[in-house]
Amino acid sequence: METFTLATVSLIISLALIINKKKVPAHLSFASLCLAIFFHKSGAFFCGIFTGHIWKIIEYAGLIAIAPCSVRFIRSLLREQTSLTRRDVISATIFSFVLAIAVLSPLYSWPYLKTFLLIYTGAALSVCYIALITYIRNRPVGVERTRMVYLAVACGTTPVLSAFDIFYYYGYSFPPVSNLFIAILLYFILILVTHPRLPELHEIMGRALVLSIITLFATITFTLIIGLFGKGETPPFIHILLASLIIVIAIEPFKLVLKMMFSYIYPEGKDVFTSLYAFDEMLEKEKSLLLEEMAPVLAHEIRNPLGSIKGAAQYLRSELSAGDHQKLLDVIIEEVDRLNSVVSQFLNYAKPYTLKLKTQDVNQVIEKAISVIEASPRSDNVVIEKELRPDLPLVHIDAEQLVQVILNIAFNAIEAMQEGGTLIFRTSKISSGDGEAIGISIRDTGKGIKKEEMKNIFKPFFTTKERGVGLGLAISQKIIKNHGGHIKVKSIPPQGSIFYIRLGVTP
Repeated sequence: METFTLATVSLIISLALIINKKKVPAHLSFASLCLAIFFHKSGAFFCGIFTGHIWKIIEYAGLIAIAPCSVRFIRSLLREQTSLTRRDVISATIFSFVLAIAVLSPLYSWPYLKTFLLIYTGAALSVCYIALITYIRNRPVGVERTRMVYLAVACGTTPVLSAFDIFYYYGYSFPPVSNLFIAILLYFILILVTHPRLPELHEIMGRALVLSIITLFATITFTLIIGLFGKGETPPFIHILLASLIIVIAIEPFKLVLKMMFSYIYPEGKDVFTSLYAFDEMLEKEKSLLLEEMAPVLAHEIRNPLGSIKGAAQYLRSELSAGDHQKLLDVIIEEVDRLNSVVSQFLNYAKPYTLKLKTQDVNQVIEKAISVIEASPRSDNVVIEKELRPDLPLVHIDAEQLVQVILNIAFNAIEAMQEGGTLIFRTSKISSGDGEAIGISIRDTGKGIKKEEMKNIFKPFFTTKERGVGLGLAISQKIIKNHGGHIKVKSIPPQGSIFYIRLGVTP
């Protein structure tokens, strides 16, 4: 059952990566590795059930293919920044092809053939592991290095845990667990490969915990149903657990396959596979579209009477002599201007905006924003520092929109440092499985953001200022999302806050 579980999990992962529209080299090479493991383990499983040489040949063929697929995967995962060269991939492929021919020859009956193939595969995996360790040692501290450390620890732990199989082979009442641990390792690698932005181990383990809880719930449910309504001997608990794990892992890939089939048979039924959470997302999109349609009409209906009020107030002010009445009219004019400003910000948030994208150096954009900040009297008691990395790749951005984002964040930071402080701008280069990106961080030494306010700061009209509108950060988030990027914030009251912006590099 453990062998069948590994074969099934390998096939599911392979199909999930192949079906996925995002054709990343690391994804495809990992899919080919999982496919090789599937053939090896399925051949081994059915070889014990059916007679005939075909299943043994499939087992050997899958085992032989693991070596070149592993070398290719490591090269793709490390973006070819490794001691393993393209020549190594070709050499492993050629040698494996020769071994495949040997399997189909009279050497098939050689009693030590399987042992030789296992040694060959083990040697290839060891070389890949050494290449991974070397990459980690040469890599500077950062998210990418952390991900690879997780992978190295997982790959190193799996053989140690698999050694418990020795108790099974020596006749102890201990089930074989190596295939189960390998299946868990493959799923762990899948998370690392497909989610390069998970820098924290607790986030990865959180995903694994959710999977474990769902699997355990399904196992208990199946056990209770079989116990209450089943007839005859109840299957072992471990078999039910493994079957539940297969079902839980297979749900998403199976939905993708069905969705592709239905898209050809019934194109109008694309929402059949939409989850409740996706329906929520669709509802949010519909709300955004409705807001885009309503915003210009609402703004027009508000601005017309505001214009009349301001005109009347200005006329009365010019007719009246100096005194208290003039001060009241000044207040009316000032508040009308403020309401007009609110309406303008609301339109900026609600209306669809066509980005004027150009390939540019993001450092120059930040320098432009800093010059605006330095010219503002609000920054008189603030020290501005910049650590802009000079070798950044170019990005496809709307410079004016990005300047607006930087100014929104920077002026908020300055207001949080009323007694003075330091505003620090940094840029960095980011490498991940999704390709290269650049990072922008804006850090202040102000009072920070309270924990209960953190979850609301990007929401429209949320503000902690007495005369604030609460649209600055909401507009900034929308602009960054329109660029295909991400923005997030961390804060430690009263030490300050730091905003992170990630933008993809021009392909």
